[in-house]
Amino acid sequence: MGDLIFEARGASYRYPGARVDALADVHLAVPAGALVGIVGPNGCGKTTLLGLLLGTRRPTAGTALALGRPASEWRRRDLARRVAVVAQREEPTFPLRVRDAVSLGRYPHVGPYRPFAEADHAAVQAALERADALHLADRWTQTLSGGEWQRVRIARALAQAPEVLVLDEATANLDLRHEMETFELVTDLVRSQGLTGVLVTHHVNLVARFVDVLAVIDGGHVVAAGPPAEVLRRDIVERVFAWPVEITDWRGVPQIVPLMKRGEMAGRAEEQRGNAAARQHEQGAQHGRDGQRGSEDQRG
Repeated sequence: MGDLIFEARGASYRYPGARVDALADVHLAVPAGALVGIVGPNGCGKTTLLGLLLGTRRPTAGTALALGRPASEWRRRDLARRVAVVAQREEPTFPLRVRDAVSLGRYPHVGPYRPFAEADHAAVQAALERADALHLADRWTQTLSGGEWQRVRIARALAQAPEVLVLDEATANLDLRHEMETFELVTDLVRSQGLTGVLVTHHVNLVARFVDVLAVIDGGHVVAAGPPAEVLRRDIVERVFAWPVEITDWRGVPQIVPLMKRGEMAGRAEEQRGNAAARQHEQGAQHGRDGQRGSEDQRG
């Protein structure tokens, strides 16, 4: 990991007519070759931040860079040759064969008029293979399951031949199996094929198992960023998500367990009282031992 793919330097953004900033003084770096997760509660600014980094929104203060240039200065077609985005929601709007749908990813390279060259057909074939979607190539898109459609969307993104793959809550409507398959696929592409990955998601526990860096956003601010083991602390999670939790460890990865306020919070309070009483007892016993040693020293 060396050069920075995306960088926000004190970036702020306020929507027209709004009284407060949607993002305020945000600092975030996405290194080349890293897999970075962005999490936070609803309305915290995740998608707004993504818009700044991709150049679809211009910061009202500070700077947002993509591949070393102000993101908003990139021509869309030029940036699409290097950064591919799988958006949050998308349904097939008209019947297409899967191979044709994936071929749309070549648009930044061929434009609306140039016919496909051999290299373009090869890129589509390679993208289908990389996304494990080659067996779907002759299917109609409207016949696909949610997980299959997601693989096709990723294949279309890979057909762009990008350096960077961005998923904006792209697993939101998938079941457990297809969500895991998507995360594993993206992770494999980053680890084995040299891509940089950015995952925006609500699934904190799941993304923590895969990413190198986890950024937590709340109220338009990046409140923590770093390895998941450093970021997913109880004080941070409870403050950001406004809910009591416990943090457990699963194979070295922190996992969040939300508590039920009525029963489990009472249990936590009782445990804390028990711990406090034990500490007081130990302190009293220690004072007693210290006093006894002092008396013995005086007699000596």
